[in-house]
Amino acid sequence: MANLKLALRTLLKSPFVTFVAVLSLALGIGANAAIYSMFDQMLLRPLPVRDPGRLVNLAMVGPAPGSNSCNQAGNCDVVFSYPMFRDLEQAHNTGFSSVVAHRAFGVNVAYHRQTLSGDGMLVSGSYFPTLGLKPALGRLIGYDDDRVIGQNYLAVLSYRYWSNDLGSDPHVIGQQIVVNGHSMTIIGVAPEGFEGTTLGVEPKVFVPITMRNEMMQGWTDAMTNRRAYWIYLFARLAPGVSMERATVLTNAVFHPIINDVEAPLQKGMSDATMKRFRAKTLTLTDGRRGQSSMHKETKTPLTLLLATTGIVLLIACANIANLLLVRGAGRSLEMAVRLSLGATRWQLLRQLLTESCLLAVMGGAVSLLVAYWTLHLIASLLPSDTATTLHFGLQGSAVVFTALLSVVTGVLFGMFPALHSTRPDLATTIRAGTGKHSGARSAARFRSSLVTAQIALSMALLISAGLFVKSLRNVSQVDLGIRVDSMVTFSIEPELNGYDHAHARQLFARLHEELAALPGVTGVTEALVPLLAGNNWGQDVSVEGFKKGPDTDANSRYNEVGPGYFKTLGISLMSGREFRSTDEVGTPKVAIVNQAFAKKFGLGSDAVGKRMSDGGDTLNMEIVGLIRDAKYSEVKQDIPPVFFEPTLQDTSLGFSYFYVRTSRGTQQLLTAIPRVVKSLDPNLPVEELKTMTQQVKENVFLDRLISTLSAAFALLATLLAAVGLYGVLAYSVAQRTREIGVRMALGADGGKVQLMVLRQVALMTLIGGVIGIAGAIALGRAAQSLLFELKGHDPAVMVMSAVVLTAVALASGYIPALRASRIDPVQALRYE
Repeated sequence: MANLKLALRTLLKSPFVTFVAVLSLALGIGANAAIYSMFDQMLLRPLPVRDPGRLVNLAMVGPAPGSNSCNQAGNCDVVFSYPMFRDLEQAHNTGFSSVVAHRAFGVNVAYHRQTLSGDGMLVSGSYFPTLGLKPALGRLIGYDDDRVIGQNYLAVLSYRYWSNDLGSDPHVIGQQIVVNGHSMTIIGVAPEGFEGTTLGVEPKVFVPITMRNEMMQGWTDAMTNRRAYWIYLFARLAPGVSMERATVLTNAVFHPIINDVEAPLQKGMSDATMKRFRAKTLTLTDGRRGQSSMHKETKTPLTLLLATTGIVLLIACANIANLLLVRGAGRSLEMAVRLSLGATRWQLLRQLLTESCLLAVMGGAVSLLVAYWTLHLIASLLPSDTATTLHFGLQGSAVVFTALLSVVTGVLFGMFPALHSTRPDLATTIRAGTGKHSGARSAARFRSSLVTAQIALSMALLISAGLFVKSLRNVSQVDLGIRVDSMVTFSIEPELNGYDHAHARQLFARLHEELAALPGVTGVTEALVPLLAGNNWGQDVSVEGFKKGPDTDANSRYNEVGPGYFKTLGISLMSGREFRSTDEVGTPKVAIVNQAFAKKFGLGSDAVGKRMSDGGDTLNMEIVGLIRDAKYSEVKQDIPPVFFEPTLQDTSLGFSYFYVRTSRGTQQLLTAIPRVVKSLDPNLPVEELKTMTQQVKENVFLDRLISTLSAAFALLATLLAAVGLYGVLAYSVAQRTREIGVRMALGADGGKVQLMVLRQVALMTLIGGVIGIAGAIALGRAAQSLLFELKGHDPAVMVMSAVVLTAVALASGYIPALRASRIDPVQALRYE
């Protein structure tokens, strides 16, 4: 306690130095704490379930011909058919104690006339028992609740939905809740803290997977078709069974099903593809964190950002170490007197380390505020739907991480200054009587080495940030093929409120008229697949004049759009016509294709008038238009072949995405659209309401996030390095005052003295810059997958970063150099 009180008094005696040290540490530790919080949430934290380390995710390796549907739980390489799930669930000696199926889906939930939209989760009866969860209220879905298809009208509420939206009503058990137009009986509430097994999806309700056809539209044979892949599987390893052993046992069950049951169902497959199909295998991966595509998508950028913030912290530590060395030089006489009066070196070390650790703790406390601000900056850069499913507060693990990091950094930056300030030869300082604080060459070399390392690290971060900024610029210059200005998009799903298809079509028509009548609106249209939202709908097609073989790639992306779609979105029509209001049910089927489609299927510029089909071999559609290529689902992806059909010829359309263009401000539309929808149906939620400009930004949010954060961290690192360089040079000039005075007395002018100091700056910058470039090349290789149309060793970025760093270094060294050139030789010779 005495050491702590003395340390506090010592720090308060030099408030400016203490403030700079605490601020530097707060910025370094806070940035690390914020990124670690996201890193932990997305890549480290296991599910809050019983023994998560025994969970494994299942995937198939090999051809999966047929229909595929996937979502946030993973890509279409890891989905299974419902019959295959039941085969694996009922098989013996698989190495699993249970197998689980699940699938996220969109929901409209209505309880006591309060309707909300969000996510739901279809789960097998084994879902909650396998996870070992206990209900907060009532009971959970069990094995007996998913045995009969289409007859289990049961729902389990999530704890967050129950507590936030239903007021923790203890009487909900047995009540009715309307989910996607179907009345379901509430049987329980999931435990607090459990939000499903898919990161990025926060279910409001859990429903038996046997209710799939009632909850989701399309694929009426999804529960019986072995060529319809749409569910995700995970399992719990049986006691004493390793993942490797379970892989062998499960494949022994899987292979006969593939070869004896599913292979005979495949049609039009070549011998080579059939051989690969028969050789398909099941793979198992660690399932302790659940199943989510976000794990893979965020691993590289979060690892890179964590490394970046670690570098920033190292630079901050180097600054504090230099600061403590300088302060230790001023306390040499104090330490020498203490040693002479009988104090042991360990006592002095303990006191100095207490001071450095106290600095670190103070910096750690302030860093929590920095971390909070950083997390909110990250939240502002994420799409709204993603941001709502993640937590941006500092969790307990992040606070513990911050505390540990504070202690470690306190020891790290305090050790060498403490050892140097308490070296045994300090007593000679008293006997010398010169009053010279510290001329030890080892300390000078250490300070210069720290600054050189800071420059190297700053160079690496500047180049890295420059790469991401240039990559983002490349993304922003992509030709989308559409006009996104002055346009608003949103979606409604009347089918989720119980509308049949006829009433949904009437609602769409009325909404179209109401929107078109709004002041300033110049165009209204709709589509089945939203633009630049990451959605991909594909279909094998047959095209007149295009020959298909067993392994021919005949797949094309697909969309259904309303009249005036291409005009409203600013997509050029090259030949033919747009869809008309007369292209409706009962009229000849028509299609419009893009240039990529015409190129892939050999149509060239003569696509109009040719015939095609969207699945079968009968060419039942006429191509009536050819449009210029425009982006489909991703800004950064190549434009795929796409064919379009009119929404008015679809008899089963139960939801739609609308696009409204205005000659006035989009803000007026954003407030008017919910009002218009409410006038037609007060219980119908408006979803994904945003401008198309915002939609494009959200499509490349990862690029924007990495560019913004890396640039901010690089600038912070450069600023800290500049402060460190200034401090070392200022102290060096002060230490060399007598030497500089002698030089000037012997005829050296101010210019030569400035050059002497700046030469020291140039040397440290040159050495640090070269090392930093080498480190930046390594970082660029690691980040190559995140860069768009750019190499990780771009020369222009390196040159620009070197220029910036050199300018900052020279600016930091100029003031000490100027001060050195103005030293009075007479006073300098009297110095000390």
